Amino acid sequence: MKPDLYKTRLNSLTLFLLIGLLVNSISICAQRKHKDEVNLDKIPPRIIRACCAFGYDLKLWGVPFVSIDQVISIDDLGEHHYLGNKSEGTGTVYTNRGGFIDIGHLRDQIDWTRYMYTAILDSRGKGEVILSLRNEAGRKTLHLNVPARLTNSDCILLAGKITYDLSLWHEISTWFGASTVPFISEKFSSFSVEDVYSNLLGVHVGMKTLHSKRSFNAAATKIIATTLDSLDVVKTAKETYDAYDTVHNIWYTNKKRIPRANVTLKRDPDVLTSSRPWIVPDKTNNTNDPIILDVPLLNTEGELLTSFYEFTIDLNHRFPVEEIFPSYQSRMINQDDFGALLNRITNDLQILEQNSSTEGK
Repeated sequence: MKPDLYKTRLNSLTLFLLIGLLVNSISICAQRKHKDEVNLDKIPPRIIRACCAFGYDLKLWGVPFVSIDQVISIDDLGEHHYLGNKSEGTGTVYTNRGGFIDIGHLRDQIDWTRYMYTAILDSRGKGEVILSLRNEAGRKTLHLNVPARLTNSDCILLAGKITYDLSLWHEISTWFGASTVPFISEKFSSFSVEDVYSNLLGVHVGMKTLHSKRSFNAAATKIIATTLDSLDVVKTAKETYDAYDTVHNIWYTNKKRIPRANVTLKRDPDVLTSSRPWIVPDKTNNTNDPIILDVPLLNTEGELLTSFYEFTIDLNHRFPVEEIFPSYQSRMINQDDFGALLNRITNDLQILEQNSSTEGK
């Protein structure tokens, strides 16, 4: 029997983000006053839908008799709602060509892509427009400089790139100790094998949705379904459980308790310009090729999208700025510095693996 049949089901981040979500709830309710409209006066929370830890039957430190199970069936998806709705399905599903997909992450990036597109259109032709974002391991600021000549299609690509940067920053910042709830680390989920791919998939779905002539929610609902079908999504929750079972104690373990970082055994920081899916070793000899997702980098004229914005972060004390950026005179970085941070994280992971190998001998 799978754990959802006999144990309490909880969303891991629901517990750890409870305080943060309560604080955000006032803002979210204000944004939902006009349910399907984008309110540029209200910045969405970085995490709109609290989901998901990688794995199942996961235990929480200090909370006995409870295990986390976030697997859902494709039949549980329901309709998409901008900025979330309790009727939406969130959780993880497995796909044969895209690996594990975190539906909560996917939905969040769809919504963020829409928000950024609206902000970009609003700033187009106005010169520099500065957008103050919520703090996350430092003060975040988006500087837009969108010329009037940029087409709507270019603006959609630009929205996708900025949205990806924001999602990537969340993974980077949590590795270095950022958390929504003070003193509760989220490092256990940073760069887990499904996170970035799910984020980038949401960006791609969001861009397709913005091209649609349907209403936003209807288009997103339809495109989510067709996208998952194109990734050869499994039809039952049992198949997702089986996929998790195959990689238990290889990619994750439920023998440690959240928020211990070693709940997650494999991570993927090689995500600067693309994201590859982690496919469970296939016992059925499926010959379908995995689908690699590219980050939008150029507009339709071949210009770098970074020519039209700068995403800056004034880093807090958790970052060893002097080690990673020895020539910098301040703690201010931008999206072009993410490569150096990802290299540092890659080195950190190699050291952790070496130490784990030594301890195991």
